[in-house]
Amino acid sequence: MSQTSTLRRLLAALVVGLCAVFALTACGGSQSSSSDSSASASASDETWPKTVKDDNGQEVKLESKPEKIVSTAVTLTGSLLAIDAPVIASGGTSANTSISDDQGFFTQWGDKAKEKNVKSLYTGDPSAEKILAENPDLIVVSKSGADSAMDIYDQLKETGVPVYVMDYSDKDWEEVSQQLGELTGKQQKADELVKSFDERVNEVKDNIKEPEQPVTGMVYNAGSFKDDSGANIWTSESAQGKLLEKLGFKLADVPEDAVDKNSQMGQRSDIKPITGENLSKAATGKTVFLFASDDEGKDAYLKDSLVANTEAVKNKAVYALGQDSFRLDYYSSNNVLDQIETQLKK
Repeated sequence: MSQTSTLRRLLAALVVGLCAVFALTACGGSQSSSSDSSASASASDETWPKTVKDDNGQEVKLESKPEKIVSTAVTLTGSLLAIDAPVIASGGTSANTSISDDQGFFTQWGDKAKEKNVKSLYTGDPSAEKILAENPDLIVVSKSGADSAMDIYDQLKETGVPVYVMDYSDKDWEEVSQQLGELTGKQQKADELVKSFDERVNEVKDNIKEPEQPVTGMVYNAGSFKDDSGANIWTSESAQGKLLEKLGFKLADVPEDAVDKNSQMGQRSDIKPITGENLSKAATGKTVFLFASDDEGKDAYLKDSLVANTEAVKNKAVYALGQDSFRLDYYSSNNVLDQIETQLKK
């Protein structure tokens, strides 16, 4: 066989092989692209050192994947647990309340924290000494809310330990989880949680009878006297408001002249603080969802003379979504979906 003939046969075989490869690529393009995307996200998770910008506008450098995270914000601890981040200790709220367990952890994930041996560092005011005693390689701080440790931010930062600040007031739990996932190398787990939750939302939407629109979501504070009662109404920037909108509900407008401008919370974007005397003017929704409330709270709202003339009360279109809905994370958000599905089932 001549050398020229041999070369021709080799070239022909090579062309056939390349065509087969291109054909397989074309047929499996979508699957390959999906796999590549997943692999890319996973690879990005594991790229260290990394530098990320936090919600305080600061660049936070992590030399390696965190292994000992301390959460100073009890609101963020549930999201860290849900994405399997190595949180070893956390600040807490007051213990043994309607929303917390004996460690000051929220009831929706308290058992998970015990299972993971998460240490309760303090309840109430944050302690830099107790935080640093855990020798963390990452400290997570909330920028706002009652569990914020911004007062000791400089003290923590000067030690050289990476301190990451997050503002959860304008995010839903999915955004919080994905941001924390990127920070801790748990992005893939965060994405999986969000996907499963979105599927659950669609399932609930199919299973319920849509309530009268628009709706008002609030934390109602019952009082014995007029000046004692009131509410914090969730806006579309709150995690609670975002969840209601995700279900296809429209949030009712809150008249600005009904908002308590003197309240310490009056400057926040996620809530509208309302005094008792303005509650009927502010609760304009044809349906009311009571967060951080059980049937006892619902009964109190229905009996409150201040809202007796509102449409929701007249039609008894008031729904309590459970005490654990005060702070939304993966666990409590799923519980809220269960409550809505049960109470509004077709």
